[in-house]
Amino acid sequence: MNLERGFVGRRPASVDGDGVDTEAPDRRRLVIILVIVAVLVAGALAVMLKSRGGAPEAPPAALPHITVLVPGRQAVTTSIATTGVIAAKRDMPVGVAGEGGLVRRVLVDAGDWVKAGQVLAIVDRQVQVQQTAQMSAQVASAKADARLAQIDLERSQKLVANGFVTQATIDQKTATRDAANARVKLAEAQLGEMSARLGRLDIRAPTSGLVLARMVEPGQIVMPSSGALFRIAMDGQLEMQARLAEGDLARLHVGSPAVVTPVGDSKGFKGEIWQMAPVIDSTSRQGTARIAVSYDPALRPGGFASAVVTGAAGVAPMLPESAVMSDQTGNFVFLVGSDDRVERRAVTVGDVNDKGVTITKGLSGDERVVESAGAFLNPGDRVLPVTKPAARAADTAR
Repeated sequence: MNLERGFVGRRPASVDGDGVDTEAPDRRRLVIILVIVAVLVAGALAVMLKSRGGAPEAPPAALPHITVLVPGRQAVTTSIATTGVIAAKRDMPVGVAGEGGLVRRVLVDAGDWVKAGQVLAIVDRQVQVQQTAQMSAQVASAKADARLAQIDLERSQKLVANGFVTQATIDQKTATRDAANARVKLAEAQLGEMSARLGRLDIRAPTSGLVLARMVEPGQIVMPSSGALFRIAMDGQLEMQARLAEGDLARLHVGSPAVVTPVGDSKGFKGEIWQMAPVIDSTSRQGTARIAVSYDPALRPGGFASAVVTGAAGVAPMLPESAVMSDQTGNFVFLVGSDDRVERRAVTVGDVNDKGVTITKGLSGDERVVESAGAFLNPGDRVLPVTKPAARAADTAR
């Protein structure tokens, strides 16, 4: 009892006679001072971090794991898909070479194969035959006159020694003989001309090949102004006239292989570019690449076809499409440097196909390229790179 009273009755030394704690202001001042010191220390740390370039690096366990691949360099080709029209490589129109006339017979039809010089159509020649006979008779008459003049000259030359014929007579008879021989040559030339005209009445194939079109029928009167009566594909050679953008034309060359597939057929026909357009259409910005193909019944001139042309082979890095990004400045990739920090690299993209994206400029092939997480990274970020095995990286590209 006395103990409790003694304990209750004791007053702390910091309490005055009125019951007020005299040490409370000191404690509050101490708390305020500690708070101010903590704020100053935090500010100093913030200034130090800012001057050093950012927040303290996260421990390795907190860094993001990023898959990277080393693309290397591999053989790549340029494959360009295009469309165009099938046509004869050399489409030769055949018309009337002579004076023409009434067509008696037409001996070939579209789709037939012909040889050089083969008669395609026969034109009536009754008048020309009679004229040729007349010329032959004139040649025979001129030759007879020439023989007679020669005999007369020889007889006179024998009489000169006896004084029965003067030298002037000999000269006159020699001139008569020479004129007769000249008339023979003239008649023969006229006969040759008439024979040539007679031969040109027949419409003949100028070259071997495939008859593409026939535009003449028996009973039709033809003349040089009638235009083409037949169209022949020389040697049956065909081509596809492919329309290509000027950028694609720059990636191809004469000899580039191609596979041509006509509309309505799944079979492809091998060919190659034999001629490149020397000019570009100023409106469409396109040019023509002429792809030579061998004849096949499925390839019909005038028909539509598609083609895949393979450009020049080369060696370049190839990446999966997920590794290549683009913005208003162009195409780029993210690399991971030797210090495991991310850096941006501008690249030039070449061919894009099912195998991946060919990089024509910007990479040497031995860099560590971020495979697919580029959208979540910024240049300067530190990461933990996980290198993808070369075989798997190639599988991804495929």
